[in-house]
Amino acid sequence: MTGRVKRKLRAERLDALPASEQDVVCPLCERFIPPSQRDAHHLVPKSKGGRQTTYLHRICHRQIHAWLSEAELARAYNTVEDLLAHPGIASFVAWVKTKPVDFYERTYKSQRLRSR
Repeated sequence: MTGRVKRKLRAERLDALPASEQDVVCPLCERFIPPSQRDAHHLVPKSKGGRQTTYLHRICHRQIHAWLSEAELARAYNTVEDLLAHPGIASFVAWVKTKPVDFYERTYKSQRLRSR
């Protein structure tokens, strides 16, 4: 299943969560995450053996993967604190904190990753 149907089913599962699990705050931008904008991020990518996940805003999650490769995530940026220490991620977080919680804009891969 892909696309619209998968997102709808995921949103329905999130809506069925108890109220305590619905009030999730993004650890990067520290804003409330609406269920429709919630993505689970593996701190260490699954391809590198990671299992632990954390919920992030969809825009924050996509920005992480636009800036960093899976190898970099596994090696040096496997905690929220390490991610916030990255200059590109830090400037993005400072910018996105001023946006509404349901804000979304298309994310582009960094030039460094596109040239590989």
